Amino acid sequence: QVQLVESGGGLVQIGGSLRLSCAASGRSFRSIAMGWFRQAPGKEREFVAVISWSGAVTTYADSVKGRFTISRDNAKNTVYLQMNSLQVEDTAVYYCAAGRYSTSRYAYDYWGQGTQVTVSS
Repeated sequence: QVQLVESGGGLVQIGGSLRLSCAASGRSFRSIAMGWFRQAPGKEREFVAVISWSGAVTTYADSVKGRFTISRDNAKNTVYLQMNSLQVEDTAVYYCAAGRYSTSRYAYDYWGQGTQVTVSS
């Protein structure tokens, strides 16, 4: 079992930045890939970014490439999502997930409760 708790969401203006954190506990955090997904009202949950267990490999959705950065600190059992140049369309509930390295939500076995990110004009 892996328990995931996100934090760092909030209200920010267009062009601003936020850093989301996801603290993991339970089975070995170091051996699993970690992903970030988001879900806006009325929309499907969509892939944002994923990082390999070592941190050496990352993949991003085209919509966030160049603006968002995923990273992890295995000593702290924490994964981060640095979000810069935020746009209104980034407004969503953001979820971290643990599982296989994939852009598909179905590859992930464990999910956090989500944290709200709202970008206002």
